[in-house]
Amino acid sequence: MSPQEVLDHADQLRRGLGVDFRDRMVTSLYEESRRIAARVVRRRGESSWDLDQRIDRIVTSPVWGLPLMLLLLAVVFWITIVGANYPSEWIARLLFSIERVGAALFEALGAPGWLTGLVWHGVWRSLAWVVSVMLPPMAIFFPLFTILEDLGYLPRVAFNLDWLFHKAGAHGKQALSMAMGFGCNAAGVISTRIIDSPRERLIAILTNNFVPCNGRFPTLIMLGMLFVGAAVPPALASVAAAGSVVAVVLIGAVFTFFVSWLLARTVLRGQASAFTLELPPYRRPSVLRILYTSLIDRTAFVLLRAVMISAPAGAVIWILGNIHASGASLAEHVARSLDPFGRALGLDGVILLAYIIAIPANEIVVPTMLMVYTGAGMMTEAGSLEELRRILVDAHGWSLLTAVCLMLFSLLHNPCGTTILTIWKETRSARWTALGALMPLGFAFLVTFLVASAARWLG
Repeated sequence: MSPQEVLDHADQLRRGLGVDFRDRMVTSLYEESRRIAARVVRRRGESSWDLDQRIDRIVTSPVWGLPLMLLLLAVVFWITIVGANYPSEWIARLLFSIERVGAALFEALGAPGWLTGLVWHGVWRSLAWVVSVMLPPMAIFFPLFTILEDLGYLPRVAFNLDWLFHKAGAHGKQALSMAMGFGCNAAGVISTRIIDSPRERLIAILTNNFVPCNGRFPTLIMLGMLFVGAAVPPALASVAAAGSVVAVVLIGAVFTFFVSWLLARTVLRGQASAFTLELPPYRRPSVLRILYTSLIDRTAFVLLRAVMISAPAGAVIWILGNIHASGASLAEHVARSLDPFGRALGLDGVILLAYIIAIPANEIVVPTMLMVYTGAGMMTEAGSLEELRRILVDAHGWSLLTAVCLMLFSLLHNPCGTTILTIWKETRSARWTALGALMPLGFAFLVTFLVASAARWLG
């Protein structure tokens, strides 16, 4: 036979192997390894590997694996929500005190009012808000996440979700890039480098935005406390709010699988590849590794990125709130023009304006909305949930439908500017970058429109 005939015959044989050939081959190798080990190895007493196997029978169980994963996720969110409140308040007081001192110093030096406002009430206030809102949750979430990683639990998560990704036409390692996206979607996009297949890596890149990053949690937590937490006894408010955030995360996971399946059968059509996932032994977490990975490598990186891009956003917000025409600020004019479209989505023009301005940093969505609602010339905050309720619910008619649509919009809308730039750097394609930015926004518009229309029709 000629070389070409050999290759053709090998290709025909390969087609008859079935899509699960690699899985069956790996299973056969491990079974043979276990058989050989059983013949030549003698053990005395209980070994750590036996303990690992007993734990894995629960952690990777088809029955208990996914519920345990959801329970751990809910616990992590609950600890983050409860633990971040007081540090956020302390940091905000410190940074806003610096703002007052700096503004007073500028005035004492005779600086023009517009310069004082732009620097301190625009740029600095934006930085102060981003740091005070982002730093405490990240300083809690990332160490908890790193502990699970150090323990060896995250590979078990990928193992539990592998069959779902395989059915969606994606790669099982996408579960790990999704997990990284909880901290920062840009970091999640970079982590897709662990996927060898270019097609499946591109699917993971384009769908990572459906995992809510740390910058979107303040909005989700605020809505959960304001609407969900208020509907239960005060002792259960934080638990109910954490439950609502977990529900949004699950919706994001559903969209991740659905969009992965859609891409795998349209523009990124192809055969899903198999991979061998070696489950590492459980080990005691390393304190130094946790501190470095969570606080330096992750928290500092994400916070620095947010600080760098929030400064120009703060300047834009201040300009829109302080330049007036026809008796209203530019921000109010833009919000009014967007209001009809926003109402069709179950939102309003102010919410859409806030998300346009907050493309650099999702953390400033809520203070921007409050600035426009209250007519203030700078980003502002509510002193308590009751004050927030008076502004949003009593004064501007927010309802449960508004909260639901805003939660969905916050989950599905376009990625932040840093993530869009990261998609471009990873793909070097304007086509895929545009799809990664506009596809989530299209889903956000479609889903919120359908939910709002259905609620009005049923009501």
